[in-house]
Amino acid sequence: MTARDHELDARRRYIPDAPWFLVLAIALIALLIPMIAGRQTADFSAALLPPSTSNLLGTDHSGYDMLVRTAEGLRISLQIAALCAVIACALGVVIGVASAAAGGWFDAVVMRTVDTVNALPHLVLGIVIAALWRGEPLAVVASISLTHWPSVARIVRAEVLATANSGWVRTSRLAGASRWFVAHRHLAPSVGGQILVAMAMLIPHAIWHESTLSFLGVGLSPDRASLGTLLGQARGDVMLGAWWTLAVPATALVVTALAFTLGLSMLRRRLTPPGGSVW
Repeated sequence: MTARDHELDARRRYIPDAPWFLVLAIALIALLIPMIAGRQTADFSAALLPPSTSNLLGTDHSGYDMLVRTAEGLRISLQIAALCAVIACALGVVIGVASAAAGGWFDAVVMRTVDTVNALPHLVLGIVIAALWRGEPLAVVASISLTHWPSVARIVRAEVLATANSGWVRTSRLAGASRWFVAHRHLAPSVGGQILVAMAMLIPHAIWHESTLSFLGVGLSPDRASLGTLLGQARGDVMLGAWWTLAVPATALVVTALAFTLGLSMLRRRLTPPGGSVW
């Protein structure tokens, strides 16, 4: 290891964990504020009140407290994004490992399928899938998961192919191990770091997609609070001068995406070996 590698490794150990503390704070806000506030009821006499000491972030057109409402929307958006990331990563890992392990015509077909899905506009394809079951959370999850697994599959396949050329894998094959044994015992464990990074990368991406679908009216139904539905409902309120109904969920969306993006950058630096390349 060169002196530069030692310097890079020392810097990596002191990378601040502030982004992940921010992610944890966001998750706690999304969980605790709705729990403490309890179930809200519509109060039209308190509709569109500006921020004040009684309502720190104002109220919306139904009289709901925007702080509580945004926390509820953030919780639902995070739940959907996490589920999408898990499903997309699971599909990508299974398909990527199977493609690299099988090789031949199967690998060629999988890669052409990945190229085809990547060539399609993800947002347009997501709108088509979500519009088939408009307002259903599972439709939103399916539309995001089925359009984001190819990137994970490609990364996993590349890592598996690199591992397949290693000495211990060759030794295992020479000893008569089956393809399933090699894939299960050697290839799958080698992609752990990539899976972690892919999940962290997909969560903010899924939040943006869910918000876009709900904002366009093909995602969650308006009665379900999510960052997208809150932004969609705020369009009419802004015309009445209630700027906070748009500013609050928009700020929550940007801060959440930024926190995960910074956390992902930190995670990449931590997992990249000294002198190695960042994925």
